[in-house]
Amino acid sequence: MTSHRKAFNISGPTHLTVVDWRNAHHRRSVAASLIQGVYTLEHDRLHRHGPNEALAPPWWNFFNFKLDYVLVDDVDLSIFGAVYKYKYKDPSSKVPKYVIAFRGEALGLDSGPEAVELAFKCISNKLQQTSRFQLAMQRVENIVDSAGAGNVWLAGHSLGSAMALLVGKNMVVKRNCFLETYLFNPPFPSAPLELIKNEKLKRGLRFAGNVVKVGLALAADARKPQEYDPFAALSPWIPHLFVNSDDAVTAEYIGYFENRKKLQGLGDGEIQKLAMQNPIRNLIKCAAFGKDSEDTLHLLPSAYLTVIYGGPSKNFRDAHRIHQWWNPNFRFDIQLYQYPHVCRGKRSNNFVN
Repeated sequence: MTSHRKAFNISGPTHLTVVDWRNAHHRRSVAASLIQGVYTLEHDRLHRHGPNEALAPPWWNFFNFKLDYVLVDDVDLSIFGAVYKYKYKDPSSKVPKYVIAFRGEALGLDSGPEAVELAFKCISNKLQQTSRFQLAMQRVENIVDSAGAGNVWLAGHSLGSAMALLVGKNMVVKRNCFLETYLFNPPFPSAPLELIKNEKLKRGLRFAGNVVKVGLALAADARKPQEYDPFAALSPWIPHLFVNSDDAVTAEYIGYFENRKKLQGLGDGEIQKLAMQNPIRNLIKCAAFGKDSEDTLHLLPSAYLTVIYGGPSKNFRDAHRIHQWWNPNFRFDIQLYQYPHVCRGKRSNNFVN
């Protein structure tokens, strides 16, 4: 039986008959659709064998892209990413020549030990040790070398969003390349305090956490000058980050950015920076064992944060799905956070065709 979610003509953004590449909502919908194309490629690989049975091609053909390259895991042979190339030359600088998209783990597709190991490496900040990351990084570097950083997008969903985030960070730090990046429902590996409905309790827990972090930062000799500030190096890179307030995997990004404003009122500048840039586990290592703080995948200096509050999701799975991001009926908030400044304005809106 054909899955309605994988059929573009049933669940895709068919209302976008003409894409306005200057429209942020259209760009978001295209990026999300190309990620769905990767999910459907893997579904086709497992369940469909003839070209006439494939459900994946409409997810990129509709937007005038062609499938240029498929990223295959060398361990389980699954398709985890795809490179799309725009079919036509377009004078608009907003149209990417290439989009590299990464899917997350999907129920029914990923149930083996490889999927569990990948999730564990993401949570433990070791995604860079996986062969998937090495394959993705090499492909992105090759495309950027040939097409230029301004012509390349990264996009990912769930664990695929973590992959896109890690690749994007590496391109900034190692090559000073700032790629336009779309991160849908990226995992935030900490307690989801944002889901607590009691605002007084939530504020109390966040304040207690801040006090602990500042205390650990003091014990970690935060006043020692840092030779390298990863937040400062990454701050000009502003990826587009999309979260749902009901998604336990990713909702804590809302609290993370808001909480940075509160940290500014605790301690001096160097202590604030160390507390802001590290989770508690990093600070414990610094304070107790004298280890240098390590870069943490999920912490971002800057981002355009788009949040769905009480949107069309009916449960956790709906709140985490990629399909919500081309839904024309949701309401959302968009806010720019840029380090060292905390916030650069906020607006609410509906989807605009």
